[in-house]
Amino acid sequence: MSITIQLAEKIAEAAKAKAKEIGVPMNIAIVDEGANLKSFHRMDNAWLGSIDISIKKARTARFFDMPSGEIGKLSQPGGPLYNIEHSNGGLISFPGGVLIKDGDTIIGAIGVSGGSVDQDHAVAEAGASVFKK
Repeated sequence: MSITIQLAEKIAEAAKAKAKEIGVPMNIAIVDEGANLKSFHRMDNAWLGSIDISIKKARTARFFDMPSGEIGKLSQPGGPLYNIEHSNGGLISFPGGVLIKDGDTIIGAIGVSGGSVDQDHAVAEAGASVFKK
């Protein structure tokens, strides 16, 4: 299975609903299994500077098949992935990028930016959870 536009829109709608629930406008990017942008939503009043961050969070998660926050843990000074954020045209190594899976198969990722990293992660999880239902 791959992420269709219909599935991408369902994921984005769930993420936007969570963002509205917590009162934070977000930028929401969804990439397919090849880390290609499939869908992007910038909620009204979401930070312009977070557009690129949301896309890079989604791509980071997919490039390394783990949440972007896990890359952050591994890329601290002295860590095994120190300075990895400078690869691949720039990665984002803090929470907000989450994988989208069909069973054990990764079919894409969602990246969210516009609030605190905890808020970004919660909104990304809300989007990704649509596929699990």
